[in-house]
Amino acid sequence: MSQGRAAKLADRIKQIIAVTLDRGVKDPRLGFITVTDVRVTNDLQHATVFYTVFGDEKARADTAAALESAKGMLRSEVGRGIQIRLTPSLEFVLDAIPENAAHIQSLLAEAAARDAAVRAQAEDAAFAGDANPYREQEDAPDSDSGNL
Repeated sequence: MSQGRAAKLADRIKQIIAVTLDRGVKDPRLGFITVTDVRVTNDLQHATVFYTVFGDEKARADTAAALESAKGMLRSEVGRGIQIRLTPSLEFVLDAIPENAAHIQSLLAEAAARDAAVRAQAEDAAFAGDANPYREQEDAPDSDSGNL
C-alpha cells in the first residue's frame, strides 16, 4: 500500500472520530477533547489516534477511560465511514504537544533572561588591553616600495 493512501485514510478517520466524539459518545467522563492527529500503518491495519484534553490530570484519566470503553463503537463508526475491506484497529494516545510547548516556552523565557543578564553585564565592560589591538595603516611599514 502507498503512504498517500494511508495519509488519506488517516485524515478520514480523524474526521469520523472527531464528529463521533462530538455527537455520538454520551459518556460523562469524556472531557473537552481534541483529536490532533491520526497515523495509519502502511498496511492499513492499525490506526493510532492522538488527542489532547483540556483540564487537569483527572480529566485526562477520565477521558482515557471513556475512550477505551467507546473504542468498539468508534471502530464501528470508522468502518461505516471508510470503504476498505478491513477496519483498522484503534489505539488512543494522549498527545504531549501542549506540555512540550509549555516546556519549550519556559526554556525560551529562561534563555531570554540569561541573555538580558549577559547584555547588562557587557554594558559596563571595558577592553582588557588596547581598544584596538591591530596595527593601523600609518604604523605599518610602507607597502608601496615597488617590489612585486
